[in-house]
Amino acid sequence: MNAASAMTQIRIIVTGGGTGGHLFPGIAVAKELRHKIGDCQIMFIGTDRHIDRNSLDREEFIVRSLRCSGLKGMGLGKRLRTGLRLPFAVLEAMKLIRDFKPQLVIGVGGYVTGPVLLAARLLKIPSCIHEQNSVPGLANRLSGRLVDKIFLSLPSSHGFPKHKSVLTGNPVRTEILAAALERTEKRSTEPLTIVILGGSQGAHRLNQLVLEAAEFLTASSPNRLRFVHQTGIKDKELVAQTYHRLGIDAVCEDFFPDMAGVYAKADLAISRAGATTLAELSVSGIPAILVPYPYAADNHQELNGTYYVHGGGALLYRESELNGNMLAQQVLSLLNNPEKLRTMGDTMKTLGKPEASSEIVSHCLHLIGLPDIAPQHHGI
Repeated sequence: MNAASAMTQIRIIVTGGGTGGHLFPGIAVAKELRHKIGDCQIMFIGTDRHIDRNSLDREEFIVRSLRCSGLKGMGLGKRLRTGLRLPFAVLEAMKLIRDFKPQLVIGVGGYVTGPVLLAARLLKIPSCIHEQNSVPGLANRLSGRLVDKIFLSLPSSHGFPKHKSVLTGNPVRTEILAAALERTEKRSTEPLTIVILGGSQGAHRLNQLVLEAAEFLTASSPNRLRFVHQTGIKDKELVAQTYHRLGIDAVCEDFFPDMAGVYAKADLAISRAGATTLAELSVSGIPAILVPYPYAADNHQELNGTYYVHGGGALLYRESELNGNMLAQQVLSLLNNPEKLRTMGDTMKTLGKPEASSEIVSHCLHLIGLPDIAPQHHGI
């Protein structure tokens, strides 16, 4: 019997959420924990946002939410209210931790992580964080001082302590990893499927650019393209109606719960540059045209995307420099050069880290006293 089976009922808290970029890596790590440890109970402490509830309802975790909000980018009044609320959020988190009695707390980003990780530190519970972006968010920058281990998706210029930082990559959900293994090359006679991803909340300007490009593409390449478009709630009807008017084969949803199925059909992505989306595209070997969200904190989306551009798997355009005609011309360039598209996809796949969840879990188990499950330290 190994040490993992000898320790009964391991309990671990995963905290984070508010966006898919924070939530999905947390779910991936939680599932990997259950895969490695048969008797493992997971509590997920997130926000009360729709995406958290919608995604976590399908999982067999204990789910709790914490009443708190972010500080960055808020007005003075909101920041004061948040600051006054913070001690109560920490007390709420301490009660959840005391009642659940976890051996470890894992933070995956978002403002909800701060109070939970501070509570874990006060209660002397081992903890760690995972930072998805090349530039860490405020919650993780502050939490980096509190935790025992820091996992990085991308090389980071932020001064996290090197002795407790590990470059692991970004955890990707198991169903997406499985779909990536089953991807097959399309016949040349089949339409090229373009997936448009504006993040879990959608992206209005990206939607506009793609619709403008679609008009040019329809005239240039009738019946050669198919669109799968994640629109966000506000733009779904407009986007679907425009494709219908243009006579374009398109599937439009505000949010796709089955992203594995979406990636399985994709030949090219037009996407924002959120770290989790980029990790999923890379393990799936999907080349991308990236249009970073220009107002992302510390311009982290452009920096995220630059890593994949330099690697050769993606192209990147600033939103302010792009119009529909330019986007259409770039799509046509790739459509008419299948060898380049294939090379970009192959290169994108080499940038993926499908083992990220497993490596993070190995380090986590080491933190709670299971040294026989040895972590692979890649350093930074």
